[in-house]
Amino acid sequence: MALNTRQQVRPAAVAGTFYPGNAPQLAMEIGELLDSVENLEPKLAFPKALIVPHAGYAYSGPVAARAYDELAPARGIVKRVVLIGPSHFVGGRGLALPECEAFETPLGRIRLDAEGIAALADLKQVVRSAAAHAQEHSLEVQLPFLQKVLGDFSLVPIAAGSALTEEVVEVIERLWGGPETLFVISTDLSHYHAYEDAKRIDGATLGRIEAFAADLNYEEACGATGLNGLLAVARGKGLSIRRLAACNSGDTAGSKARVVGYSSFALYEGDAVSVERAGSTLLEIARGSILNGLGLNSVPTKRNHLPWLLQHAATFVTLTMDGALRGCIGSLAATRPLGEDVVSNARAAAFQDPRFPKLKREEWPRCRVEVSLLSAPKPMAFGDEAELLSQIRAGEDGLILECDGKRATFLPQVWETLPDRRQFLGELVKKAGLPADTRLARCKVSRFRVAKFA
Repeated sequence: MALNTRQQVRPAAVAGTFYPGNAPQLAMEIGELLDSVENLEPKLAFPKALIVPHAGYAYSGPVAARAYDELAPARGIVKRVVLIGPSHFVGGRGLALPECEAFETPLGRIRLDAEGIAALADLKQVVRSAAAHAQEHSLEVQLPFLQKVLGDFSLVPIAAGSALTEEVVEVIERLWGGPETLFVISTDLSHYHAYEDAKRIDGATLGRIEAFAADLNYEEACGATGLNGLLAVARGKGLSIRRLAACNSGDTAGSKARVVGYSSFALYEGDAVSVERAGSTLLEIARGSILNGLGLNSVPTKRNHLPWLLQHAATFVTLTMDGALRGCIGSLAATRPLGEDVVSNARAAAFQDPRFPKLKREEWPRCRVEVSLLSAPKPMAFGDEAELLSQIRAGEDGLILECDGKRATFLPQVWETLPDRRQFLGELVKKAGLPADTRLARCKVSRFRVAKFA
């Protein structure tokens, strides 16, 4: 695969084989893979590093998607991705950087991070090799997922040949940075064993990864070079690790005679934010926003000093007065930082809900504020109303219904007044402005969960 020497762009090498070569089809497939992840937990953190597989999407796509779904709140925060994967076609010593200025996929170009690459220039284990990258799929198959989830970012792509763990550690330490930097280690697990043998071998490897073992071999993980380096750094820095998914090609799109193993992990930096502490902060922000709108003294907030408030998230703010609804405005998609979303939705619930007049100062002492942090909505697959009703978890699921260009949503809190599934859906259809006899099989229904603070 020749480079475009004029523009110095590394073109996609495996588009059309490992993943769709057509941009709309590729975007649709990645969207479907991410939507199929059954992860309805509202997020208060995003990973510092991911471990992901690199086979064709038909084989390892669902396992990779589970990891990239975890990364969704990092959009707008992560600006640099350090991607390390094995060099399958060009052997030799060293960690190879490309000689181009950008990588290309059907979804567009990704510029290389010149500053990050320059920071590695004096390391003897780091080399430049266009050949090591020209056909390499272990890095390329990650890029469309990253483009879809993160949007704009720069890239430090490293094709790993033979290198000592301490040499990889040195590279990772140089580029560690802050929340703007994400590390992605691309690796499959065992190769070409019978199904049951592979499950046994990979089960042991998964346990070793969770224990931060930094002496994995290439029979256990083909990307062991990069993986050992990350695990060594993570152990030293006290990161936590979470297994997200694991299977093999016999579970997805291949025979069980000779399989390849796949897994995905997320590694987190720092102490997790407790739900209680997050709720207290979000309520403080919401109340302060309303008090500012009323021209009263607001409670100072610390949102500029809390990194988790910078992650993209969707919230609803509900205002009640004497126990009755007084305003409710929110976001269904995570399009801005969590702190900003709460500030905006709190003000809108108090002063811009078209169902109510603007909140007055004298009403404020009788009001109660509630903040709901939403998980990412996931579309539900169903053939008819009965199948849809059987999937809905009353009391837990918030629902979004879309049909004929109209949309409505109910938070899970609505189950308190509409406990019957059929009635819940009927009122949601009515709220969307659709006829009462609308066939639900024509509608798109998505569900989400909330962490509620009041």
